[in-house]
Amino acid sequence: MDTDRSETYQQASEQFVLLWGEMASAWGINKTMAQIHALLYAESEPLDTDTIMDHLEISRGNANMNLRNLMQWKLVNKVHFKGKRKDYYTAEKDVWNIVAVLINERQQREIAPIQQNLVECLELFEEKDNISKEEQEFKERIENFVEFLEMFERFTTAMLPYINKKNLKFLKHLVKLAEAHQSLKGDKSPKSPPETNG
Repeated sequence: MDTDRSETYQQASEQFVLLWGEMASAWGINKTMAQIHALLYAESEPLDTDTIMDHLEISRGNANMNLRNLMQWKLVNKVHFKGKRKDYYTAEKDVWNIVAVLINERQQREIAPIQQNLVECLELFEEKDNISKEEQEFKERIENFVEFLEMFERFTTAMLPYINKKNLKFLKHLVKLAEAHQSLKGDKSPKSPPETNG
């Protein structure tokens, strides 16, 4: 890491690493994994494992494990320099790609298992020859949940490839349409009758 950089840069980098670590649970990852990514994201040049360990005060095993996970997620890449035996790492710098990866990973690791478990719940009803009215109503509520999750999966799968800076104008237009539609729905909400004196 560059020791000649400004104090402002150092403070901003340290604050960013801490912030990203605190947000880790929201992204569905552990704190160290988030902090390693934040550190590499803040750096213009690749860092070696020893530097990452020293800066974050973590063990080599912890660093290596989380770097492997970050590479699997395609948020970090390994870099080789000619004449150097150490491995260096750099982070994906495109925030649009980062968010798309995080959304996709959360969907695969959290939403997909819930969807599968709900389908298994439905199979319990399928095994019965006759189900009561109460059971049928509960079955329909689960089916509604599964239907929503299936649509959510289709929506994110279809939209994620378009979530990038190149399509920012289109995305802003899409958001404006959604906001306008929501605004119209709000205007149609029932209004209280006017108050009368006496």
